[in-house]
Amino acid sequence: MVEIISKRDGPRREDAEIKQLVERNRGVITRIADHISGGAYSVNRMARPEIPKARGLIIHHTGAGSPSSEEACPYIRVSLNGRVVVVDRNTARQIQYLGEIRRRNGADVFVLATKENGFVSPLDATSAVALAEFDGRPLRPDYTEEQLAGELGSTLGIAE
Repeated sequence: MVEIISKRDGPRREDAEIKQLVERNRGVITRIADHISGGAYSVNRMARPEIPKARGLIIHHTGAGSPSSEEACPYIRVSLNGRVVVVDRNTARQIQYLGEIRRRNGADVFVLATKENGFVSPLDATSAVALAEFDGRPLRPDYTEEQLAGELGSTLGIAE
């Protein structure tokens, strides 16, 4: 057996009945909504003053925040996931990605962000040459992440 359902004009009978039920009980619904929301329901339904419309040319800047007038105060940070970055102390924004700490042969080593190490966005040539001696340096209990960050900072001329 096949039922053919054709589209009717107007709302379905069930929808019309529910709409009438809601309209008949609008006062009760409003009182309950005000009780639950502490009166905010009726306040939100009140007419709001119309926002003035802009005239003429509208310029909307969608770029990042305004550039900081303060001079950058960089420092080296080793994050919990092993990323080693240069960060601006004033804005907490990353300035440069130096590399990461990886586990190799059961030991943690610093891996410089170079194309040879598989990084998509490698360091610039001058920083890579300056930091080449740190590539593959193991971290041990006597040589910690803080010491690595301090040495990287002194090599790059970043004071702690």
